Amino acid sequence: MTNPDAKFRPFETNLDLAQSLKTLRAATDGADDGELFLERRRSEAIVLDDGRIKTASYDASEGFGLRAILGETAGYAHSSEISDAALKRAAETARLAVGDGGGVMAPPPRATNQRLYSDRDPLDDAEFPVKIEVLREIDAYARSLDPKVVQVSASLSASMQEVEILRPDDVHLLDARPMAGINISVIVEKNGRRESGYAATGGRHGLAQMMSRAQWQGLAKEALRIALVNLEAEDAPAGVMDVVLGNGWPGILLHEAIGHGLEGDFNRKKTSAFAGLLGKRIAAEGVTVVDDGTIPDRRGSLSFDDEGTPTQRNVLIEDGILVGYMQDRQNARLMGVEATGNGRRQSYAHAPMPRMTNTIMLGGDLDPSEVLAGVEDGIYAVGFGGGQVDITNGKFVFSCTEAYRVKNGVVGNPVKGATLIGDGATALKNVRAIGNDMALDPGIGTCGKAGQSVPVGVGQPSLLIGGLTVGGSAT
Repeated sequence: MTNPDAKFRPFETNLDLAQSLKTLRAATDGADDGELFLERRRSEAIVLDDGRIKTASYDASEGFGLRAILGETAGYAHSSEISDAALKRAAETARLAVGDGGGVMAPPPRATNQRLYSDRDPLDDAEFPVKIEVLREIDAYARSLDPKVVQVSASLSASMQEVEILRPDDVHLLDARPMAGINISVIVEKNGRRESGYAATGGRHGLAQMMSRAQWQGLAKEALRIALVNLEAEDAPAGVMDVVLGNGWPGILLHEAIGHGLEGDFNRKKTSAFAGLLGKRIAAEGVTVVDDGTIPDRRGSLSFDDEGTPTQRNVLIEDGILVGYMQDRQNARLMGVEATGNGRRQSYAHAPMPRMTNTIMLGGDLDPSEVLAGVEDGIYAVGFGGGQVDITNGKFVFSCTEAYRVKNGVVGNPVKGATLIGDGATALKNVRAIGNDMALDPGIGTCGKAGQSVPVGVGQPSLLIGGLTVGGSAT
């Protein structure tokens, strides 16, 4: 393991650059593409639960992954040992995918100078005792807000991922990617009934701003507000009805039900509900969806992706017309298009694939009150928890953590136990009103695909979708 107090520079401490380049070129001779991806990651998480420190963890790892690609075949080998000997063994393994070769090396990614976040290490923002004291202050403050609070959980997390990418054409890239977050959950009790509320925020920035009193007090109040709303909630109705999605975090439904279906690999393999529909109308007029990895400090943003391609603002759906997919380098080449900066991997032990960054539906021109006014009898869904999606047909099931009954355009009582059921392709076409209040989520998203998890962002305006199935428990 390299010195954690020094910058991650494996070609100065563990490897000979000239020899590594020679080894990489031998592994990718006759290939279409390939790279050497080196990474060091350090992370810390502290959880206080019910007044006591529940867990305090620190993890550190480093290693490399070497990839050689020919056509649809990719050879990938990785190691937690960064050395010339380990690199040579990995090159011999990855080389097996190339065989006799015959490929033509793809052009390198275009150069970029964009920097979307600071390279300051968030783990250095405060000493461990200071972080513990902040968590204890959060616990005491949340309990002081309302006598119905019976349990508080709070956590601080920070990580720094340092990456270095070397390509056979001698393109050499470095990036330091910070991440920090704070989470607060509150449980309240009244007449023997308990309900919970949760609030969090995070992004690619330092931990210090997460620890500011103004930041965590606002989160504690929001977590309590949601818990108190749920404490008074009645059973949700069931049936097919109109649903208004709130702005910001409800964009997670867009991410899951639609975003995955617009990733290039699913469309090349024709396993997406949107395969073969480029240039066709797949959504209502006014629906424009972008994936933008260039928003400063956002959780899903990257100066360049995990193949070295600069991230960019990719328009996927424009005024209801499907105009593009998200691509990594291999999939883009196989589909005859340009890479879009969406090649992402969980770590050095994983090969990259097309993944979302910050996936956003742009705002319309209606005031949110006008969006709600179009609902005769339905649900206003403000917060979401877990969900499941079938990529092949876009069918989804999402549970609401905060929702309200709406009648004749008026928001009424909160409801509990509501789930939204539908499919992305139909939901897109049934968008009936789009608000002018587009907002990004607070910085809490994590996306899973093929066993890999990466941080992402979502966003959307208030949105009226007609004819969704609402699962509820009201009789």
